[in-house]
Amino acid sequence: MMQSFSSLTALCSNFLAQAGAEAADKASPLITDDAVIFGLLLVILAVIFKTASIKHKFWKRFYTFCPVLLLCYFIPSLLGSFDIVATDEDGSSLYFVAKNYLLPTSLVLLTLSIDLKGIIGLGPKALILFLTGTAGILLGGPLAILIVSKFSPEMVAGDGPESVWRGMATCAGSWIGGGANQAAMKEVFEVGDKIFSQMITVDVLVANVWMAGLLIIAGKSRQIDNWLKADTSAIDTLKDRISAYQAETLRIPKTADTLMVLATGFAVTALSHFLSGRISGACGALADSDPSFKWIRDFNLTSTFFWLVILATTGGVLLSFTRLRNLEGVGASRIATVFLYLLVVTIGLKMDIKAIFNNPGVFLIGGIWMAFHIILLAIVTWLIKAPVFFMAVGSKANIGGAVSAPIVAAAFHPSLAPVGVLLAVLGYALGTYGAWLCGLMMQAVAPPV
Repeated sequence: MMQSFSSLTALCSNFLAQAGAEAADKASPLITDDAVIFGLLLVILAVIFKTASIKHKFWKRFYTFCPVLLLCYFIPSLLGSFDIVATDEDGSSLYFVAKNYLLPTSLVLLTLSIDLKGIIGLGPKALILFLTGTAGILLGGPLAILIVSKFSPEMVAGDGPESVWRGMATCAGSWIGGGANQAAMKEVFEVGDKIFSQMITVDVLVANVWMAGLLIIAGKSRQIDNWLKADTSAIDTLKDRISAYQAETLRIPKTADTLMVLATGFAVTALSHFLSGRISGACGALADSDPSFKWIRDFNLTSTFFWLVILATTGGVLLSFTRLRNLEGVGASRIATVFLYLLVVTIGLKMDIKAIFNNPGVFLIGGIWMAFHIILLAIVTWLIKAPVFFMAVGSKANIGGAVSAPIVAAAFHPSLAPVGVLLAVLGYALGTYGAWLCGLMMQAVAPPV
């Protein structure tokens, strides 16, 4: 019986491996024109959001179990995985544009009307849970390798470019910081392209399963907070203050208003691009000139994208002290949200769902890793009796960064999105250093071949 089961398992493995090999020899994408792809992605977003707004029982239940954000990743992933449209690997520039222009502009517009005093008044629990989330990723990676090595050491063994621990180091970069940190880890640990592609898929799929859970939690936050006996008064005060301000400044936007919103966002983005290259270059030159400044690279201060995010967010915060914060009344945050979701669908194009068949074991490792992160957060949330909002945003500020953190925060209340933005920026600052340390620990516990 065991021999038959082993034969069946081997047959399935061979079939999946063959399917993966055939997928590698696929034809060129059917649609390669970025203008066409962009239009298709906008139609997908429109259909998703339109159906999500329908009050019919079917759609309400459907989106309870299949959140909007998950669909925004998953549907484009089908288009990219099955060669219907071109991705950035095929020469598409959509992800590059969304990442470098729409993301920083959305950060400016999200922080434009920020109530900094109110956010500071939230207290230390938000920061505690953010750092707990970071610790969960930092320690969860080595723990996942140790657990899997007990029953399947060959799955995590090895030290070559395609070794699992190297790929996991890039995932740690993404889960503590973001895409820039992930790319930095690929170079630092000399990660092979095959395992890197698989870990991108693990990153997106595992993270978004948890994202779906957080969005469900957001809908039941009041009941959970009552059970935890958490003090939510500071959050409620902040929501009321921002909602009152939005109601006070709200008006039907004119063409001039919309142009002013776009001009403000993209002007700060342009200035951020101008300065980020110069600052990162100066940091790189300093790090190369003296070994004692090696920490500059460890903290990702030589990354242009890191400085782009920092400068855009800082620009938005500074503008919140000026009359330009009144642009929230004509839809600044609404336009920012559209830009964020355009980034999400372009990230979805990069997901290769066929990677599940090529190496399904990495998803087990990613699941164990994420489970430790969640359990640690839940324990600390219970111990300090923190509102579940802090747990959710603290988690996604690590794992989702500037893309997902404001979306999760807004699921609790639209006015709370800037809290997610500010914590996500802190994640970018810690991402490279934390992922580097995590990678070294995973290398230490990974079994030899």
